[in-house]
Amino acid sequence: MQIRFAVVSDPHVTLPSTLWDHPSRFHLVEVSIPALEQVLQHLVQLPLDFLLLPGDLTQHGEPENHAWLAERLARLPFPAFVVPGNHDVPQPEASGRSIGLADFPRYYRAFGYEDGQSLDYSRVLRPGIRLIGLNSNHFDAQGQLVGCLTPEQLTWLEKELAAAEEELVLLMVHHNVVEHLRGQSLHPWGRRYMLENASQLRRLLQAYGVQLVFTGHLHIQHIARRGGVYDITTGSLVSFPHPYRLVEIRSDRETGIQVHIQSYRVGSLPDWPDLQAFSREWMAQRSEPAVVKFLTSAPLNLPLEQAQALAPQLRYFWAAVAAGDPDLTFPDFPQPAGRFLERFSRCFRCPPDNQAQFRLISIFSFPISKDPPEGGTKKSSWKGRS
Repeated sequence: MQIRFAVVSDPHVTLPSTLWDHPSRFHLVEVSIPALEQVLQHLVQLPLDFLLLPGDLTQHGEPENHAWLAERLARLPFPAFVVPGNHDVPQPEASGRSIGLADFPRYYRAFGYEDGQSLDYSRVLRPGIRLIGLNSNHFDAQGQLVGCLTPEQLTWLEKELAAAEEELVLLMVHHNVVEHLRGQSLHPWGRRYMLENASQLRRLLQAYGVQLVFTGHLHIQHIARRGGVYDITTGSLVSFPHPYRLVEIRSDRETGIQVHIQSYRVGSLPDWPDLQAFSREWMAQRSEPAVVKFLTSAPLNLPLEQAQALAPQLRYFWAAVAAGDPDLTFPDFPQPAGRFLERFSRCFRCPPDNQAQFRLISIFSFPISKDPPEGGTKKSSWKGRS
């Protein structure tokens, strides 16, 4: 058995007519469409089985941006699957500027949401391999967006997993399921990028042997593992380092199930000949206020004056984290702040963030064959089914 697919996360599609500026925004959305076009031009040259987009498809849920992306994905020679991110459905009900939560499936009927109503789906990609897409965007009584799964979703998911026990299940959801930053679930800034009930979901995945989860939202390249569950989060196409991934899963009787991940970057575009340098500097110029707030918040709680003095030394800190596989040292920083920041370095107990290879625990059986199904990369030959 062998499947090969791509992951493009948080593209934040922004047509020029929908672009609005803010002096401190981190998203370089001006590159959203040319960067996506360049990536798709690369992907269509490859023998891919499908494409995953784990949310934040648009910048602010604009209907014209959703419509543009749906039309563009429809022209691909392989299937694409999406889930909503917080930017895709910024409010429960539609307004003139943004779609509502219930509108999302209607835009993406051809990309997982066949009935145009449910916000979760389960599709057989080929015999023995299933994709489950989950919506993690909900609104509280005050209309504030909360990243979580409802009890009804978890009940539905358990039924799907119970019926798929003999299959390799890939799960896609926008919010993170495993911590990608040390203490992420405890820190106010990091916590908002995780599912509020991530531990509950992980227990369910562990019970049914689901090991591969694809997320976005955090805009960094990172692979984390906890309790046998790998959370593969992919950086944003509109943020440094503008990455995307190719994933290959192979299975044979001798080596079992192996996962190979290659990461790529958009290096240049017509109006940005050195996109990497430009984007890294863009991020650095906008990071100081956030760095100061980070240093003055728990658990560091540094005095404001000290944080402001240290902030210039962290000018490229977030760019290093976003790029993946960071090796961070702060010998001249006051302690324990220096040691705390060094914990953001790569975790050597996990796979590398960009070019990774690891083996899954084989607790299920699915077809092992030398050749992929005939027409496996042809859109017309693929049939999704619930």
